Parts: sequence; structure tokens; C-alpha cells
Amino acid sequence: MINKETTLARTSKFIFLGICLIVTIFPLYWIVITSLKAPGTIYSLPLDYWPKEISFENYVGLFTKSDFGRYMVNSLLVATIAATVATLISLLSAYVLARFQFSGRGWVLGAFLLTQMIPGFIALGPLYMMMTKFDLVDSKTGLILVYIAVCIPFCTIMLRGFFENVPDALEEAAMIDGCSRLSALFRVLVPVMMPGIAASFIFNFVNCWNELFLSVTLMNSDENKTIPTALAGFISSFNIDWGSMSAAAVLTVVPTLVIFAFASKFIVQGLTAGAVKG
Repeated sequence: MINKETTLARTSKFIFLGICLIVTIFPLYWIVITSLKAPGTIYSLPLDYWPKEISFENYVGLFTKSDFGRYMVNSLLVATIAATVATLISLLSAYVLARFQFSGRGWVLGAFLLTQMIPGFIALGPLYMMMTKFDLVDSKTGLILVYIAVCIPFCTIMLRGFFENVPDALEEAAMIDGCSRLSALFRVLVPVMMPGIAASFIFNFVNCWNELFLSVTLMNSDENKTIPTALAGFISSFNIDWGSMSAAAVLTVVPTLVIFAFASKFIVQGLTAGAVKG
């Protein structure tokens, strides 16, 4: 009786997980299939769940009829610089919050947590006015600065958990051997925390790569647009270019898939290392 119940429960679990997997994977599958259809066959009925003829016309059109290559370079540049600088600044701020006791420390942590609870679009108006005043609208530099400011709170909270999981004895031993506090941080603690730092960088990069509201608000010219802004451009008042949008979406997902494929080990190690305080 117990074996039958165990088998039934296991079968039910696999069926449920299979349904969840299908629901999750099907939209991605449909985007890929749509991108491989010829423009004239996308709206044909009945629907083709696999194209009779595979066409790369949508992908070719992205680079011949628009500046999608430039958009990809802009996104790569902005996301990489913003993620790198935000991770470095967050590393230092997380170290201070984890290792030092000072007045207002709790308020700083509370402020960082509060920023994660407020929807980002609420600050679009004041942010746009401020960026206009400093002449940073429609500028990759301005967008990078905004992304850095957005990434720092979450990244600081994340890295603080990693620091608290590293014994103080490592740092103290390095300082006894003659290292300064800053030297001990980069020579001793940073190598130990590389999985956590890599995980933080990847989360920052993906957030900057996929961010839409700020890029649409601050970027106007084609020369400075990023990929999310370009994707929004395929939607007009009377039409949606599903073929080009699907092809662009596939190319947009590829870099993040590659990053997660090569860095999944670091992400898992980083998240588990910072999840439990030693």
C-alpha cells in the first residue's frame, strides 16, 4: 500500500512538473518558431506549430533594415560598464556594513531595502528632470550612471551576506602579516568571495541588459538606443512586426543564456554561500 501511494505521489509530481515545464517553455518555443517563419506566413491559418520552410529573412532584416547591431553594442557596453562599476562599489559598501559598527548603520540597510520595495517607474519623472538639468538625457553615460545607482542597493545587500559568511580571522591574519585593511580585502577576502562576486555581477548585468523603462525614458536617438528600446520600437499604433520582434527577442536572450550556461556554477555557489551565515 505504501509503495502504491509513493508511486502515485511521485507520478503526480512528475506530471505537475511536466505541465509547468511546458507552460514555461512554450512561449520561448513560439518566439523561436515565429522568428524562423517567412513574414507572409506568420499570420496564416491554421497555425503552423513548425514552419514548413525555415526562413532567416527576419534575422537578415534586423541588420539590413535597422541598426540592431548598434543597439546590441550599446546594450553590451552599457550593461558591462554599469554592472562592473556597481559590483565594485557594492563590494566596498557591503564590506563596511558587514565589518564595522557605526551610528546609522541600521538606517542605511533599511534605506537599501526600502529602495527594493518602491516601483522604479514612480521615480521616472523626477529622474528625467534631474538628468535634463545635468544634460545627460539621450546619453550612454547618463544611462550608465542611473543603472549603477539602481544596482548598488540590491548588490550591497547581497554581498553583505557573503562577507558575513567569511570568518574575520582571515582578514586579521593578513593584517598581522603586514597587509593594510584595503590590501587584505582585495588579496584575501575577494578571492574567497569570487563565487558571490560573480553572482552579483551577473545579476547586475542581466538587470541592465533587460531594463526597459529607464532606457525608453532617457534614450531618444537611434545612435544611443539599447535593445529593450529597439524592441519597443517594433510596436506601432496600428501594427506589430511580430517577425522582426521575435528575431530580435531571440538574439536578445542568447547573451544571457550563454552567461548563465558558463557561470551557473558560480551563481549556485554564490547564492548558497551567502544564504546561511556562518
